[in-house]
Amino acid sequence: MTLQTQPGAKARIAPAGLIFLAITSVGWGFNWPATKYLIGELPPMTLRGVTGVIGASLLAILALTRGQSLKVRPDLWPRLVLAAVLNVMGWMVLMGLALLWLPASEAALIAYTMPVWASLLAWPVLGERPTVLRTLALVMAFAGLAAIMGGNGLTASVTKLPGIIMALVGAMAFALGTVLAKKLPLPLPPIPAAAWQIGIGCFPVLIVGFLIDTPHWNELTQTGWLLLFYSTVIQFCVAYVAWFAALARLPASVAAIGTMAVPVIGVMTSALALHEPLGPGQVAALVFTLAGVALATKS
Repeated sequence: MTLQTQPGAKARIAPAGLIFLAITSVGWGFNWPATKYLIGELPPMTLRGVTGVIGASLLAILALTRGQSLKVRPDLWPRLVLAAVLNVMGWMVLMGLALLWLPASEAALIAYTMPVWASLLAWPVLGERPTVLRTLALVMAFAGLAAIMGGNGLTASVTKLPGIIMALVGAMAFALGTVLAKKLPLPLPPIPAAAWQIGIGCFPVLIVGFLIDTPHWNELTQTGWLLLFYSTVIQFCVAYVAWFAALARLPASVAAIGTMAVPVIGVMTSALALHEPLGPGQVAALVFTLAGVALATKS
């Protein structure tokens, strides 16, 4: 249920909404180092496909237990598939592959430039002309990318380039999906909508994984199994449900800015758990990226 406010009145911040937002940020933030670790034990296509399909199935079961129908009107299927391709398939595949070249911390930072690209794409798609704040947000995003590409010199940048391109295209695809969702909304309850999008987006990835990958499930470590459970249940189910609960209780701008905690958690936990570098370059990228996202969400 959304909160109604009088014109000009300050939107009320529900404490429960902030708790759900915190659960979402922690769930998604921890998943970056978890996925980076898992890619060392499972091929990326298999990993993304398996976790996505199982996660979608669990969300579908949750929707049914809540009395929500999974039925989709025939005229909604084209836009549902389009949303799944942009928001899930492109994101899952490209971000998973990007982690082969990038540390989890840097992939997370590039991924969360998404609001900046969304604000830019809103011009041709929705007719929302760029503002001064959106232009500054774009400059900040490019500064953050430049800091990431800096590495230890030109060689480091060239080595990272495939991962940077994949993460950037994945973020732009998600941004386009977000903008198109405003132009072509899906009149479905949030949990069934998420279940369908994740399922449609990840099932082809799972099929491709079965065809080209050679996963060695018997060699998966105990830590690997625990992180696989985390990526499937916590990241897809708990965090997504918490996100929808937060959106129902918080102003959209507060929820959007609140997700800025995700790359911060991703960077910090990657440095602690995976011993990834956290030097001046990473800190500069973090500052520029968060500043860009903050400006984009306020414009």
